[in-house]
Amino acid sequence: MQYKVQLLENKKLADPFILDIHYAKRKPSISYVYGLYDNNELIGICSFGSPASPSLCKGIAGEHNKAKVIELNRLVLKYNRKNEASYLVGQSLKLLPKPKIIVSYADTAQNHTGIVYQATNFLFTGTSKPRTDMAGKDGKHSRHHLGDKTKRVYRSAKHRYVYINANKTDKKQLLKELNYPIMEYPK
Repeated sequence: MQYKVQLLENKKLADPFILDIHYAKRKPSISYVYGLYDNNELIGICSFGSPASPSLCKGIAGEHNKAKVIELNRLVLKYNRKNEASYLVGQSLKLLPKPKIIVSYADTAQNHTGIVYQATNFLFTGTSKPRTDMAGKDGKHSRHHLGDKTKRVYRSAKHRYVYINANKTDKKQLLKELNYPIMEYPK
């Protein structure tokens, strides 16, 4: 196996992974998408974009850092062989512009604890509570809700992970400004 990770200039190459393989079956906001290649075969993608929650951008490290916040919103592998996920995430982080505060979630409904984030040195900052949201149109995210408060969809608890992608000085400052406690990894 000859792995290589590179920016996908053509973001549409990620569509089959996002729409056909990933359990959510919907396309998030994508600012950057990186592909994992084995020889010349695209076997995985890792995408980053604007978080669904604008309040998260301000809340995570203050109003003045909100433009630095992005979400690792899809990690999809064709084969999911040993170490492919952590290799793809680690190499993608190296290719991202700096400074960035990356947030990602591990969905407890999918029995995910965030092992890949733990393996790539993300910080664990807690677990959201399960809740219901107003239903979105055509299975879209609840931020695109229909305005009907009686139509609700269940949202499972999610483990929240944060990664500070910055030089040593900026990282130290951003860690000081982080508004979430750093906790022990869930098992």
